[in-house]
Amino acid sequence: MMKLLTPDLHVDSVLDLDLEKVKANNIKGLIIDIDNTLVSWELKYASEKTKEWLLNLEKTGFKVCLVSNNTEDRVVTFNEELKLPAIHRAAKPRIGAFKKAMEIMGTEVTNTAIIGDQIFTDVLGGNRMNIFTILVVPIAGKEFWWTTFVRKVERHVLRVVLKDHKGEKTNANRR
Repeated sequence: MMKLLTPDLHVDSVLDLDLEKVKANNIKGLIIDIDNTLVSWELKYASEKTKEWLLNLEKTGFKVCLVSNNTEDRVVTFNEELKLPAIHRAAKPRIGAFKKAMEIMGTEVTNTAIIGDQIFTDVLGGNRMNIFTILVVPIAGKEFWWTTFVRKVERHVLRVVLKDHKGEKTNANRR
């Protein structure tokens, strides 16, 4: 079970992600969570720095699809300026939205990564499909009440799974 909750890579922020290392793992498509991955849960829009980072992904050769468990209104509002492919009410860790995102991007399990802030949604869902998973430290800010509860459990699990997981794995290590 712990293997399903262990990310392939753990970084402080999407802005700290070494995109060359990601490319070295043959990653061409990025499924990216929104809330507390790209922006605080209560904020409607990404910062200029985050917008620039997101829009630069496509310029550097990555396909991108935003995948969120949040509502259509939330995702559409967040994505107004970005105009990226996006999926709302994803029901992560269920894998349907991940499959749909890969279809939209034209990628496969072997060349897709999931970036998110939650072990029990983003990492678990990605690992169930054997997709490269990247866990980011949640952005500080308010959260949905249920997420606040889950974070307490997640902190304990994170200590366990990251204790022996220093550094990162590659797609080759996953097979």
